[in-house]
Amino acid sequence: MILPRASDQLLLPARPAFITLTLAGAFALNLLPFGRQPAVPDWLAVALVFWGVHQPRRVGIGWAFAFGLLMDVHQGALLGQHALAYALLSFAAISVHRRLLWFGIGGQAAQLVPLFLAAHGVQLLVRLVAGDGFPGWPLLLAPLLEAAVWPLATWLLLAPQRRAPDPDENRPL
Repeated sequence: MILPRASDQLLLPARPAFITLTLAGAFALNLLPFGRQPAVPDWLAVALVFWGVHQPRRVGIGWAFAFGLLMDVHQGALLGQHALAYALLSFAAISVHRRLLWFGIGGQAAQLVPLFLAAHGVQLLVRLVAGDGFPGWPLLLAPLLEAAVWPLATWLLLAPQRRAPDPDENRPL
């Protein structure tokens, strides 16, 4: 049996209020008016994948679908475009969550690039079928930026779980 690395720290359980706050914050970041730039990372997709990997029983496909509908309404997109992409992305993240956690941060980010590419591909396919134009090749930068943001998201979102439950100078955990 392969054991986790010795440098891995035991984490406290994530609080549901913190999970909700981070998802709402990622949704708020998506609402910022950047204009029609296709190379902007989808912060909500990164947060949904993060919590799908680290807390698959708390944040699942239902949350992803609901946030996708909210994004569709906000952007005036075809209803279900983001919902379908987020639901598929969340399903894929939950499917690979056990395997993904065995890798370091860089390996995780590299393995998430195809997931983010597939999610953007689904959104693009729905847009093209609905009759919208091709947004341009900078669209391929967004999944790469989302994977590049993964180490920062991991560090920020796991920070509250790294604290000791009962701080004690005699206990190293």
